Amino acid sequence: MMNIALSEMQETIRMVQMESLDIRTVTMGISLRDCADSDFEKMNKRVYEKITSYAKNLTSVAETAEKEFGIPIINKRISITPIAEILGDATKEQAIELAKTLDKAAKKLGVDFIGGYSALVHKGISKGEQTLLDALPEALSVTERVCSSISVATTRTGINMDAVQQMGLIIKEAAERTKDANGIACAKLVVFCNPVEDNPFMAGAFHGAGEGEVVLNVGVSGPGVVLNALRRYPDVDLGVVSEVIKKTAFKITRAGELIGRVVAERLNVPFGIMDLSLAPTNAVNDSVAEILEEIGLERVGTHGTIAALALMNDAVKKGGAMASSYVGGLSGAFIPVSEDNGMIRGIEEGALTLSKLEAMTCVCSVGLDMIAVTGDVSPASLSAMIADEAAIGMINKKTTAVRVIPVPGKKEGEMVEFGGLLGRAPVMGVNPFSSEKLIKRGGRIPAPLQALIN
Repeated sequence: MMNIALSEMQETIRMVQMESLDIRTVTMGISLRDCADSDFEKMNKRVYEKITSYAKNLTSVAETAEKEFGIPIINKRISITPIAEILGDATKEQAIELAKTLDKAAKKLGVDFIGGYSALVHKGISKGEQTLLDALPEALSVTERVCSSISVATTRTGINMDAVQQMGLIIKEAAERTKDANGIACAKLVVFCNPVEDNPFMAGAFHGAGEGEVVLNVGVSGPGVVLNALRRYPDVDLGVVSEVIKKTAFKITRAGELIGRVVAERLNVPFGIMDLSLAPTNAVNDSVAEILEEIGLERVGTHGTIAALALMNDAVKKGGAMASSYVGGLSGAFIPVSEDNGMIRGIEEGALTLSKLEAMTCVCSVGLDMIAVTGDVSPASLSAMIADEAAIGMINKKTTAVRVIPVPGKKEGEMVEFGGLLGRAPVMGVNPFSSEKLIKRGGRIPAPLQALIN
């Protein structure tokens, strides 16, 4: 058990009450590999029973710890083995039925999301993986809590452009199937390069092949804490700014790991990792963009944004790594447009563009996240966005991703509401010139020289 000093407890209380500190998620990872069966009905039943057995106390234990320690735990979630790996000869209809089973289990357990309706197709697409891809638009449109992630690239394999092409079509269809809800199905779908196996955040969480039978991973969030810390040092140089962020990240991580270990112990499952990612919300002052503005930008998106973001991301990692020996997941800074009031303001005022957001992903966690685009965007343009982000991740040996929502019937500049933690977003326009020929070429973009490390 960690030793926590009284002064740390008092400071944590202040961070919770005044600065929006919370545990963003406790996520239980569950292996479903032993649920595979050629008889679909048996497999479907095993999946439901295993999830509801392992996670039966997840919500109640987390809520008890939340009250006991006074730190909010916003989400209780589950990640599972990528479903494509156990589908075998299942049909598209059976894959959709399995998605409904996952949704049913999540509702029974009272968890917010279940992630892992996923496939890893960065080098090729197996029969079961193709079945899942075919099922995705309908599966995400008929379920509420099921999240999906698709890996289309890694540094070691290159970019599977055939999968990238399919994903543009899938995102477009998923949006159309949920057009009455602003294309909300796409908010539950993320396309990855270099995904990690222990990510506790949605929509990208899945329980990787290297993980054990069951584990508890924790994602802590504290943009408001970092922002308030920086406001106490308005005139210091950038080296001191980095130090302030580093020390604040240390404190946030300590508080998060304490709660995570308590929850894991009470559930009698191993504690996995702490994800340090600064994840914003629409709450006042709980914004990554506002941290960048406090560092010295008049508005996020202006010149200097990437330098400020790189400084912040690096300091968060250094502080968290000093606080915990088990840092994992994505661990950086998220820039989800719809969930960050500062990002929204930057777009509305013309400071922040889609191209700038793409450039920012070179130095922070993940990629183009929760971005609403015009409903008339072509599938090829969506695929090309994915290819660009995958290239950034592949060359830089980091995780990148795309979670983009083409909003049916909406034009550039309109505002759409997604609700809850997903927030709201201004609809952004895309480049009007075509990428159709590039996407239709298909094949695989070879792995870069950086892959040859043995």
